[in-house]
Amino acid sequence: MSRDFTILWLQAASCGGCTMSALGAGDRGLVAMLAQYGIRLLWHPSLSEEGGMQARAMLEAAAAGTAPFDCLCVEGAILRGPGGSGRFQILGGTGRPMAEWVRALAAKAAVTVAVGTCAAYGGIPAAGDNPTQATGLQWSGEVSGGLLGRDWRSPAGLPVINVAGCAPHPGWVIETLAALAEGALSESDLDPLGRPLFFAGRLAHHGCARNEFYEFKASAEHWSDGGCLMENLGCKATQAAGDCNLRAWNGGGSCTNAGYPCVACTSPGFEEPGAPFLETPKLAGIPVGLPLDMPKAWFMALAALSKSATPERVRRNAHADHVAVPPVWRPRKP
Repeated sequence: MSRDFTILWLQAASCGGCTMSALGAGDRGLVAMLAQYGIRLLWHPSLSEEGGMQARAMLEAAAAGTAPFDCLCVEGAILRGPGGSGRFQILGGTGRPMAEWVRALAAKAAVTVAVGTCAAYGGIPAAGDNPTQATGLQWSGEVSGGLLGRDWRSPAGLPVINVAGCAPHPGWVIETLAALAEGALSESDLDPLGRPLFFAGRLAHHGCARNEFYEFKASAEHWSDGGCLMENLGCKATQAAGDCNLRAWNGGGSCTNAGYPCVACTSPGFEEPGAPFLETPKLAGIPVGLPLDMPKAWFMALAALSKSATPERVRRNAHADHVAVPPVWRPRKP
């Protein structure tokens, strides 16, 4: 590359968890991993030295177009209240609403990236009655539009790139930015919700260590059980976009491998599941949320057949907090 691909990062209505996740990228951390791809953080509110007047001058120059930069990353939902004024969220020291800054900077950046589900779809700040009028950059829940509008496109011709997740895997952030820096990410590489297909083309279910229990519908009933978490304990991994269990976190972890159900945090509206997060809502004993692309009748037939064929080893291990019955080795017949 002839020059660095530069990123201006803003934190809106956010807990900071997306930055915390990104800091753990690879084995060297966020900044070093970005540098590997010729990417430089022009400014980040938590990581950069510039603050106060220096930061304000940098933002003003970027918004005016006199300090070119390549990518705007926004972490956290945008608060449009009260009454659409955006005054619930003023960027410190500037007197201007965050919504106003995002609009101005997104018009100058070649590409704009929503880092995390809050920035993508509104997320946690948009839950309930949403008195702050929180929204994502180009989506408000499952409705396209958001702050920038349904038909908005960046100067490079792309919609907002939604690196969804609460928090997103650091690899998703790094690989998305690397692809953008190389000019290797187009609109056709995104799913209908604006998420890059390299991770959203998978389900969190893929690679789950509990998949044998899922196949036989051998379900956990208590938190210490080793069985599948879908039927009783609220797991949505069969409905959630993400390769969480294939690439794992911090060298080997994932929600389901740690015994916690997937809450589909990469999806719009995950913050309001319609039932307690850790319970599976059912109708006539059948989970309401079925695996994607599977008709209810097929699921019921498959579940009945699978349960009737469950090996005793799988059945017992599903209700134990350890491997109670190991696989039995049988010698091959001569």
